[in-house]
Amino acid sequence: MALGIYPDKESPTSQILEHLQRKGSATIKDFEQLLGVTTTAVRQHLNTLQAEGYIERRRVSVGVGRPHHAYFVTDKVRELLACHCDDLALTLLEEVFALEGVEKVNFLLERVGKRLADRYQQSVQSVVLQERVNELAGALSRHGVLTDVVAQEDDMIMLKTYNCPYHDLAYEHQEICNMDQNMIRQVLGSDVSLSSRIMDGDGCCAFVVRQASRASQEKS
Repeated sequence: MALGIYPDKESPTSQILEHLQRKGSATIKDFEQLLGVTTTAVRQHLNTLQAEGYIERRRVSVGVGRPHHAYFVTDKVRELLACHCDDLALTLLEEVFALEGVEKVNFLLERVGKRLADRYQQSVQSVVLQERVNELAGALSRHGVLTDVVAQEDDMIMLKTYNCPYHDLAYEHQEICNMDQNMIRQVLGSDVSLSSRIMDGDGCCAFVVRQASRASQEKS
């Protein structure tokens, strides 16, 4: 990676990429407002990101208005915050699949998810579900996962993550996504379902969080 994008999250290039990951696309005018700089300065940052392959420029048509150009992130951005041990982890997981089978893999991932849950649980102290989700989002952010929390109707909360630390691993094995979902469920002590996945081409992984039902609480 030629750019020094991370871990300096305050740099203009980092802010541009984070904005695109959250919003999906943006125009030069959007970036001017975001960064508070001139069009020329914005173009310089965008040209650098394009040259490195992190963003692309597309012609967009909306309604009856004139087409305009907007910017989008490429798949290369997913690699920025992915775990650098993905190749080793993927190889090890494939070997476990081959030698022990799916049941053993799921058993191991359940243990890994429990250890991750214990780690994140230290940062989640509130008894109010909304605050617990916010605390978990903060902990995930400190570990390099770009997150948003959106309150919904009917006491539903949406926890969105825009990058995956196990990108290549999860792309090959959905069991990783299941592990992540179960980990979040354990940390929050609530019902959690996965409504969208980056691996399916969605803009984010969206975890729908609801207050745990009595049956779920008794089961846990």
